[in-house]
Amino acid sequence: MTGFHVDKQGTLHGLPPDVCQLLAETPLELLSVSAGHLLLADPQAQVLLAGVLEEGAIPDLLSYFNMFRKSGVLHIVLVGGSKSLYFQQGEVVFATSTFEAEDIGSVLFSLGKIEQQELQHLREQVTETTTLGKLLVEQASVSPKDLWSAARSEVENIVYNLFNAARGAFYFEAKAVEQEDILRLSMSTQNMIMEGLRRLDEKALFMRKVVSLDYYPYATGKEVGDLTETETRMLNLAGVGQFKARDLFRKSGVREFDGIRLLYGLLERDLLRMHESSGTEIDGILGQILTIYNSLFRKLHVPLKQNNPGFMEEIALELRVLPQPYSFVLRDAEFRADGTLDGQVLVSNLDGLESRDKTKLLIDSLAEVAYLKSMAVRQQLSAEQARPLISCVQESTAQARALAGRDE
Repeated sequence: MTGFHVDKQGTLHGLPPDVCQLLAETPLELLSVSAGHLLLADPQAQVLLAGVLEEGAIPDLLSYFNMFRKSGVLHIVLVGGSKSLYFQQGEVVFATSTFEAEDIGSVLFSLGKIEQQELQHLREQVTETTTLGKLLVEQASVSPKDLWSAARSEVENIVYNLFNAARGAFYFEAKAVEQEDILRLSMSTQNMIMEGLRRLDEKALFMRKVVSLDYYPYATGKEVGDLTETETRMLNLAGVGQFKARDLFRKSGVREFDGIRLLYGLLERDLLRMHESSGTEIDGILGQILTIYNSLFRKLHVPLKQNNPGFMEEIALELRVLPQPYSFVLRDAEFRADGTLDGQVLVSNLDGLESRDKTKLLIDSLAEVAYLKSMAVRQQLSAEQARPLISCVQESTAQARALAGRDE
Protein backbone atom coordinates (compact mmCIF):
# COMPACT_ATOMS: atom_id res chain seq x y z
CA MET A 1 0.00 0.00 0.00
CA THR A 2 1.34 3.44 -0.92
CA GLY A 3 0.23 7.06 -1.00
CA PHE A 4 -0.83 7.60 2.64
CA HIS A 5 -0.14 10.93 4.29
CA VAL A 6 -1.14 12.88 7.40
CA ASP A 7 -2.14 16.50 6.91
CA LYS A 8 -1.45 19.34 9.35
CA GLN A 9 -4.84 18.83 11.01
CA GLY A 10 -3.90 15.23 11.84
CA THR A 11 -6.16 13.53 9.29
CA LEU A 12 -4.85 10.36 7.64
CA HIS A 13 -5.52 10.30 3.89
CA GLY A 14 -5.23 7.54 1.31
CA LEU A 15 -6.61 4.50 3.16
CA PRO A 16 -8.25 2.05 0.73
CA PRO A 17 -12.04 1.56 1.13
CA ASP A 18 -11.65 -2.03 2.38
CA VAL A 19 -9.31 -0.86 5.16
CA CYS A 20 -11.72 1.92 6.13
CA GLN A 21 -14.56 -0.60 6.28
CA LEU A 22 -12.47 -2.98 8.39
CA LEU A 23 -11.58 -0.28 10.93
CA ALA A 24 -14.91 1.56 10.91
CA GLU A 25 -16.14 2.44 14.42
CA THR A 26 -13.05 0.81 15.98
CA PRO A 27 -11.39 3.04 18.61
CA LEU A 28 -7.63 3.25 18.05
CA GLU A 29 -4.79 4.52 20.20
CA LEU A 30 -1.25 5.49 19.28
CA LEU A 31 1.21 2.79 20.34
CA SER A 32 4.38 3.71 18.51
CA VAL A 33 5.55 6.45 16.16
CA SER A 34 8.69 7.73 14.48
CA ALA A 35 9.52 9.69 11.36
CA GLY A 36 9.28 6.42 9.43
CA HIS A 37 6.31 4.57 10.93
CA LEU A 38 2.96 4.85 12.68
CA LEU A 39 1.38 2.09 14.79
CA LEU A 40 -2.25 2.39 15.89
CA ALA A 41 -4.15 -0.37 17.69
CA ASP A 42 -7.37 -1.19 19.49
CA PRO A 43 -6.79 -0.19 23.14
CA GLN A 44 -8.59 -3.38 24.23
CA ALA A 45 -5.87 -5.50 22.58
CA GLN A 46 -2.46 -5.50 24.26
CA VAL A 47 -0.41 -5.41 21.05
CA LEU A 48 3.24 -6.03 21.88
CA LEU A 49 4.65 -6.69 18.42
CA ALA A 50 3.50 -6.03 14.85
CA GLY A 51 5.12 -6.07 11.46
CA VAL A 52 5.35 -7.21 7.87
CA LEU A 53 5.71 -10.92 7.26
CA GLU A 54 8.44 -11.83 4.78
CA GLU A 55 9.64 -15.16 3.44
CA GLY A 56 11.47 -17.16 6.10
CA ALA A 57 10.21 -15.05 9.02
CA ILE A 58 7.92 -17.64 10.62
CA PRO A 59 10.67 -19.78 12.27
CA ASP A 60 12.20 -16.65 13.82
CA LEU A 61 8.83 -15.45 15.13
CA LEU A 62 7.95 -18.81 16.67
CA SER A 63 11.42 -19.11 18.20
CA TYR A 64 11.14 -15.63 19.73
CA PHE A 65 7.83 -16.33 21.47
CA ASN A 66 9.08 -19.74 22.56
CA MET A 67 12.39 -18.45 23.91
CA PHE A 68 10.80 -15.66 25.97
CA ARG A 69 7.89 -17.88 27.10
CA LYS A 70 5.22 -15.49 25.85
CA SER A 71 1.50 -16.08 26.36
CA GLY A 72 -1.02 -14.65 23.93
CA VAL A 73 -2.21 -14.86 20.33
CA LEU A 74 -0.12 -14.34 17.20
CA HIS A 75 -2.48 -13.09 14.48
CA ILE A 76 -1.23 -13.54 10.91
CA VAL A 77 -2.94 -11.97 7.89
CA LEU A 78 -2.20 -13.59 4.53
CA VAL A 79 -3.52 -13.26 0.99
CA GLY A 80 -7.00 -14.78 1.02
CA GLY A 81 -7.33 -15.38 4.76
CA SER A 82 -5.82 -15.27 8.23
CA LYS A 83 -4.52 -17.53 11.01
CA SER A 84 -4.12 -17.24 14.77
CA LEU A 85 -1.61 -19.17 16.88
CA TYR A 86 -2.26 -19.40 20.64
CA PHE A 87 0.78 -19.48 22.93
CA GLN A 88 0.96 -20.47 26.60
CA GLN A 89 4.34 -19.91 28.23
CA GLY A 90 6.00 -20.03 24.82
CA GLU A 91 4.33 -23.23 23.61
CA VAL A 92 1.79 -23.35 20.77
CA VAL A 93 -1.33 -24.87 22.33
CA PHE A 94 -3.94 -24.11 19.67
CA ALA A 95 -4.39 -22.56 16.22
CA THR A 96 -7.25 -21.41 14.02
CA SER A 97 -7.46 -20.61 10.32
CA THR A 98 -10.03 -19.01 8.04
CA PHE A 99 -8.77 -21.14 5.14
CA GLU A 100 -11.43 -23.82 4.65
CA ALA A 101 -8.84 -26.31 3.38
CA GLU A 102 -7.25 -26.25 6.86
CA ASP A 103 -10.33 -26.78 9.03
CA ILE A 104 -11.05 -30.02 10.87
CA GLY A 105 -13.61 -31.11 8.28
CA SER A 106 -11.06 -30.85 5.48
CA VAL A 107 -8.52 -32.77 7.57
CA LEU A 108 -11.02 -35.60 8.09
CA PHE A 109 -11.94 -35.53 4.40
CA SER A 110 -8.28 -35.70 3.36
CA LEU A 111 -7.90 -38.81 5.52
CA GLY A 112 -10.97 -40.46 4.01
CA LYS A 113 -12.98 -40.26 7.26
CA ILE A 114 -15.93 -38.38 5.75
CA GLU A 115 -17.37 -37.84 2.27
CA GLN A 116 -17.77 -34.42 0.67
CA GLN A 117 -21.55 -34.50 0.46
CA GLU A 118 -21.87 -35.21 4.18
CA LEU A 119 -19.23 -32.59 5.03
CA GLN A 120 -20.94 -29.97 2.90
CA HIS A 121 -24.27 -30.72 4.60
CA LEU A 122 -22.67 -30.25 8.04
CA ARG A 123 -20.92 -27.00 7.06
CA GLU A 124 -24.31 -25.50 6.21
CA GLN A 125 -25.48 -26.15 9.78
CA VAL A 126 -22.56 -24.40 11.53
CA THR A 127 -23.60 -21.42 13.66
CA GLU A 128 -21.96 -19.26 16.32
CA THR A 129 -23.02 -21.78 18.97
CA THR A 130 -22.79 -25.02 16.96
CA THR A 131 -19.28 -25.92 15.82
CA LEU A 132 -18.35 -28.20 12.96
CA GLY A 133 -16.54 -30.48 15.42
CA LYS A 134 -19.71 -30.97 17.46
CA LEU A 135 -21.74 -31.75 14.33
CA LEU A 136 -19.10 -34.21 13.12
CA VAL A 137 -19.45 -36.26 16.30
CA GLU A 138 -23.23 -35.96 16.66
CA GLN A 139 -24.31 -36.45 13.03
CA ALA A 140 -21.40 -37.97 11.11
CA SER A 141 -19.74 -41.34 11.45
CA VAL A 142 -16.65 -39.76 13.03
CA SER A 143 -15.48 -41.26 16.30
CA PRO A 144 -14.29 -39.02 19.17
CA LYS A 145 -10.85 -40.63 18.75
CA ASP A 146 -10.68 -39.70 15.04
CA LEU A 147 -11.91 -36.19 15.87
CA TRP A 148 -9.24 -35.75 18.55
CA SER A 149 -6.50 -36.98 16.21
CA ALA A 150 -7.78 -34.71 13.43
CA ALA A 151 -7.86 -31.71 15.81
CA ARG A 152 -4.17 -32.18 16.59
CA SER A 153 -3.39 -32.60 12.90
CA GLU A 154 -5.42 -29.47 12.13
CA VAL A 155 -3.33 -27.33 14.49
CA GLU A 156 -0.02 -28.79 13.31
CA ASN A 157 -0.98 -28.38 9.63
CA ILE A 158 -1.94 -24.74 10.21
CA VAL A 159 1.53 -24.14 11.67
CA TYR A 160 3.45 -26.16 9.06
CA ASN A 161 1.67 -24.44 6.16
CA LEU A 162 2.82 -21.09 7.54
CA PHE A 163 6.41 -21.98 6.68
CA ASN A 164 5.49 -21.45 3.01
CA ALA A 165 4.16 -17.92 3.66
CA ALA A 166 6.04 -15.39 1.54
CA ARG A 167 4.17 -12.20 2.42
CA GLY A 168 1.60 -10.91 4.85
CA ALA A 169 1.34 -9.07 8.17
CA PHE A 170 1.24 -10.04 11.83
CA TYR A 171 0.65 -8.74 15.34
CA PHE A 172 1.01 -10.37 18.75
CA GLU A 173 -1.68 -9.78 21.37
CA ALA A 174 -0.60 -10.51 24.95
CA LYS A 175 -3.39 -12.27 26.82
CA ALA A 176 -4.11 -15.31 28.96
CA VAL A 177 -5.19 -18.33 26.93
CA GLU A 178 -8.47 -19.86 28.04
CA GLN A 179 -8.10 -23.39 29.37
CA GLU A 180 -10.72 -24.66 26.92
CA ASP A 181 -8.56 -23.43 24.02
CA ILE A 182 -5.56 -25.53 25.06
CA LEU A 183 -4.88 -28.67 23.02
CA ARG A 184 -2.11 -31.08 23.96
CA LEU A 185 0.02 -31.46 20.83
CA SER A 186 2.29 -34.35 19.96
CA MET A 187 5.46 -32.22 20.01
CA SER A 188 6.93 -29.09 21.57
CA THR A 189 7.02 -25.79 19.71
CA GLN A 190 10.80 -26.07 19.27
CA ASN A 191 10.40 -29.52 17.71
CA MET A 192 7.55 -28.19 15.58
CA ILE A 193 9.85 -25.48 14.22
CA MET A 194 12.50 -28.05 13.35
CA GLU A 195 9.88 -30.31 11.75
CA GLY A 196 8.45 -27.40 9.75
CA LEU A 197 11.88 -26.50 8.38
CA ARG A 198 12.58 -30.16 7.56
CA ARG A 199 9.30 -30.48 5.70
CA LEU A 200 9.98 -27.28 3.78
CA ASP A 201 13.34 -28.57 2.55
CA GLU A 202 12.15 -32.10 1.83
CA LYS A 203 9.00 -30.98 0.03
CA ALA A 204 11.10 -28.82 -2.31
CA LEU A 205 13.17 -31.92 -3.12
CA PHE A 206 10.16 -34.22 -3.52
CA MET A 207 8.25 -31.79 -5.76
CA ARG A 208 11.06 -31.74 -8.31
CA LYS A 209 9.95 -35.25 -9.22
CA VAL A 210 6.26 -35.07 -8.28
CA VAL A 211 5.95 -31.77 -10.25
CA SER A 212 2.34 -31.00 -9.27
CA LEU A 213 -0.34 -32.48 -7.02
CA ASP A 214 -2.73 -31.85 -9.92
CA TYR A 215 -0.79 -34.34 -12.07
CA TYR A 216 -1.92 -37.96 -12.37
CA PRO A 217 0.34 -40.76 -11.07
CA TYR A 218 0.01 -43.98 -13.07
CA ALA A 219 1.53 -47.42 -12.56
CA THR A 220 4.33 -48.45 -14.93
CA GLY A 221 3.70 -52.16 -14.49
CA LYS A 222 7.26 -52.68 -13.33
CA GLU A 223 7.78 -55.64 -11.00
CA VAL A 224 7.02 -54.62 -7.42
CA GLY A 225 9.70 -55.03 -4.78
CA ASP A 226 9.41 -54.81 -1.01
CA LEU A 227 6.65 -52.26 -0.33
CA THR A 228 4.85 -51.18 2.81
CA GLU A 229 1.11 -51.71 3.11
CA THR A 230 0.44 -48.02 2.41
CA GLU A 231 2.77 -47.97 -0.63
CA THR A 232 1.05 -51.06 -2.03
CA ARG A 233 -2.38 -49.47 -1.53
CA MET A 234 -1.27 -46.25 -3.23
CA LEU A 235 0.27 -48.15 -6.17
CA ASN A 236 -2.87 -50.24 -6.70
CA LEU A 237 -5.15 -47.20 -6.50
CA ALA A 238 -3.04 -45.23 -9.01
CA GLY A 239 -3.78 -47.76 -11.75
CA VAL A 240 -3.98 -46.18 -15.19
CA GLY A 241 -3.88 -42.65 -13.79
CA GLN A 242 -7.48 -41.84 -13.03
CA PHE A 243 -6.74 -39.87 -9.83
CA LYS A 244 -4.81 -36.68 -9.24
CA ALA A 245 -2.01 -37.00 -6.71
CA ARG A 246 -3.97 -35.10 -4.02
CA ASP A 247 -7.01 -37.38 -4.54
CA LEU A 248 -4.79 -40.45 -4.48
CA PHE A 249 -3.49 -39.42 -1.04
CA ARG A 250 -7.04 -39.18 0.29
CA LYS A 251 -8.07 -42.56 -1.08
CA SER A 252 -4.89 -44.01 0.43
CA GLY A 253 -5.72 -42.45 3.81
CA VAL A 254 -2.51 -40.41 4.15
CA ARG A 255 -1.87 -36.74 4.92
CA GLU A 256 -0.53 -34.53 2.15
CA PHE A 257 3.12 -34.36 3.21
CA ASP A 258 3.27 -38.09 3.93
CA GLY A 259 1.61 -38.74 0.57
CA ILE A 260 4.18 -36.60 -1.26
CA ARG A 261 7.00 -38.48 0.47
CA LEU A 262 5.52 -41.90 -0.40
CA LEU A 263 4.79 -40.83 -3.98
CA TYR A 264 8.36 -39.58 -4.38
CA GLY A 265 9.67 -42.98 -3.27
CA LEU A 266 7.47 -44.82 -5.78
CA LEU A 267 8.54 -42.44 -8.55
CA GLU A 268 12.20 -42.94 -7.66
CA ARG A 269 11.77 -46.70 -8.09
CA ASP A 270 9.93 -46.15 -11.38
CA LEU A 271 6.84 -47.92 -10.05
CA LEU A 272 4.82 -44.80 -10.80
CA ARG A 273 5.15 -41.98 -13.30
CA MET A 274 3.40 -38.62 -13.48
CA HIS A 275 1.22 -37.41 -16.34
CA GLU A 276 -0.28 -33.96 -16.80
CA SER A 277 -3.69 -35.26 -17.89
CA SER A 278 -5.93 -38.03 -16.64
CA GLY A 279 -5.90 -41.53 -18.03
CA THR A 280 -9.68 -41.23 -18.18
CA GLU A 281 -11.75 -38.52 -19.88
CA ILE A 282 -14.69 -36.68 -18.35
CA ASP A 283 -17.73 -37.93 -20.19
CA GLY A 284 -21.46 -37.32 -19.99
CA ILE A 285 -23.20 -34.06 -19.21
CA LEU A 286 -20.48 -32.84 -16.80
CA GLY A 287 -17.91 -33.09 -19.59
CA GLN A 288 -20.20 -31.17 -21.95
CA ILE A 289 -20.77 -28.42 -19.39
CA LEU A 290 -17.03 -28.08 -18.79
CA THR A 291 -16.40 -27.90 -22.53
CA ILE A 292 -18.95 -25.08 -22.91
CA TYR A 293 -17.55 -22.96 -20.10
CA ASN A 294 -13.87 -23.61 -20.78
CA SER A 295 -14.44 -22.59 -24.39
CA LEU A 296 -15.96 -19.36 -23.05
CA PHE A 297 -13.12 -18.78 -20.57
CA ARG A 298 -10.56 -19.28 -23.33
CA LYS A 299 -12.37 -16.72 -25.50
CA LEU A 300 -12.49 -14.13 -22.68
CA HIS A 301 -8.88 -14.73 -21.65
CA VAL A 302 -7.08 -13.26 -24.67
CA PRO A 303 -8.50 -9.68 -24.71
CA LEU A 304 -8.49 -9.43 -20.91
CA LYS A 305 -4.85 -10.50 -20.63
CA GLN A 306 -3.81 -8.13 -23.41
CA ASN A 307 -5.46 -5.24 -21.57
CA ASN A 308 -4.40 -6.23 -18.03
CA PRO A 309 -1.67 -8.90 -17.62
CA GLY A 310 -2.51 -9.25 -13.92
CA PHE A 311 -6.24 -9.85 -14.26
CA MET A 312 -5.92 -13.64 -13.69
CA GLU A 313 -4.43 -13.04 -10.23
CA GLU A 314 -7.30 -10.66 -9.45
CA ILE A 315 -9.92 -13.24 -10.49
CA ALA A 316 -8.09 -15.98 -8.56
CA LEU A 317 -8.27 -13.87 -5.38
CA GLU A 318 -12.01 -13.35 -5.88
CA LEU A 319 -12.49 -17.11 -6.26
CA ARG A 320 -10.96 -17.67 -2.82
CA VAL A 321 -13.61 -15.61 -1.05
CA LEU A 322 -16.68 -16.94 -2.86
CA PRO A 323 -19.43 -18.17 -0.51
CA GLN A 324 -20.73 -21.71 -0.27
CA PRO A 325 -21.54 -23.75 -2.29
CA TYR A 326 -19.26 -22.20 -4.94
CA SER A 327 -16.15 -22.42 -2.73
CA PHE A 328 -16.94 -26.11 -2.18
CA VAL A 329 -17.03 -26.88 -5.92
CA LEU A 330 -14.08 -24.64 -6.84
CA ARG A 331 -11.82 -25.83 -3.99
CA ASP A 332 -8.20 -26.28 -5.21
CA ALA A 333 -9.21 -25.16 -8.72
CA GLU A 334 -6.67 -22.96 -10.48
CA PHE A 335 -6.70 -21.26 -13.86
CA ARG A 336 -4.45 -22.71 -16.52
CA ALA A 337 -2.34 -20.57 -18.83
CA ASP A 338 -5.18 -20.26 -21.37
CA GLY A 339 -7.71 -19.14 -18.76
CA THR A 340 -9.52 -22.48 -18.48
CA LEU A 341 -10.18 -24.53 -15.34
CA ASP A 342 -9.10 -28.13 -14.81
CA GLY A 343 -12.33 -30.09 -15.00
CA GLN A 344 -10.87 -33.06 -13.14
CA VAL A 345 -10.51 -30.93 -10.00
CA LEU A 346 -14.12 -29.78 -10.15
CA VAL A 347 -15.53 -33.24 -10.86
CA SER A 348 -13.43 -34.67 -8.04
CA ASN A 349 -14.85 -32.03 -5.67
CA LEU A 350 -18.35 -33.16 -6.63
CA ASP A 351 -17.60 -36.79 -5.90
CA GLY A 352 -20.25 -38.41 -3.70
CA LEU A 353 -23.15 -36.12 -4.70
CA GLU A 354 -26.28 -37.16 -6.56
CA SER A 355 -26.10 -36.80 -10.35
CA ARG A 356 -28.64 -33.96 -10.49
CA ASP A 357 -26.87 -32.11 -7.66
CA LYS A 358 -23.53 -32.46 -9.45
CA THR A 359 -24.97 -30.93 -12.62
CA LYS A 360 -26.65 -28.02 -10.83
CA LEU A 361 -23.66 -27.18 -8.62
CA LEU A 362 -21.21 -27.36 -11.52
CA ILE A 363 -23.31 -25.05 -13.70
CA ASP A 364 -23.97 -22.58 -10.87
CA SER A 365 -20.28 -22.46 -9.89
CA LEU A 366 -19.00 -22.05 -13.45
CA ALA A 367 -21.67 -19.41 -14.06
CA GLU A 368 -20.31 -17.54 -11.03
CA VAL A 369 -16.79 -17.67 -12.52
CA ALA A 370 -18.22 -16.47 -15.84
CA TYR A 371 -19.93 -13.59 -14.00
CA LEU A 372 -16.64 -12.54 -12.37
CA LYS A 373 -14.91 -12.57 -15.75
CA SER A 374 -17.79 -10.70 -17.39
CA MET A 375 -17.45 -7.97 -14.74
CA ALA A 376 -13.76 -7.73 -15.62
CA VAL A 377 -14.75 -7.44 -19.29
CA ARG A 378 -17.15 -4.56 -18.53
CA GLN A 379 -14.64 -2.73 -16.33
CA GLN A 380 -11.46 -3.21 -18.35
CA LEU A 381 -12.53 -3.22 -22.01
CA SER A 382 -14.26 -0.64 -24.17
CA ALA A 383 -17.99 -0.98 -24.78
CA GLU A 384 -17.31 -2.03 -28.37
CA GLN A 385 -14.93 -4.78 -27.24
CA ALA A 386 -17.11 -5.90 -24.35
CA ARG A 387 -20.46 -6.21 -26.15
CA PRO A 388 -19.78 -9.42 -28.17
CA LEU A 389 -18.00 -11.04 -25.22
CA ILE A 390 -20.93 -10.38 -22.87
CA SER A 391 -23.19 -11.98 -25.48
CA CYS A 392 -20.92 -15.04 -25.45
CA VAL A 393 -21.28 -15.27 -21.66
CA GLN A 394 -25.07 -15.15 -21.92
CA GLU A 395 -25.17 -17.72 -24.74
CA SER A 396 -22.84 -20.14 -22.93
CA THR A 397 -24.86 -19.92 -19.71
CA ALA A 398 -28.11 -20.53 -21.59
CA GLN A 399 -26.55 -23.46 -23.46
CA ALA A 400 -25.33 -25.08 -20.23
CA ARG A 401 -28.68 -24.63 -18.49
CA ALA A 402 -30.46 -26.12 -21.51
CA LEU A 403 -28.26 -29.20 -21.14
CA ALA A 404 -29.21 -29.44 -17.48
CA GLY A 405 -32.89 -29.20 -18.40
CA ARG A 406 -32.57 -32.16 -20.77
CA ASP A 407 -30.76 -34.13 -18.07
CA GLU A 408 -33.65 -33.86 -15.58
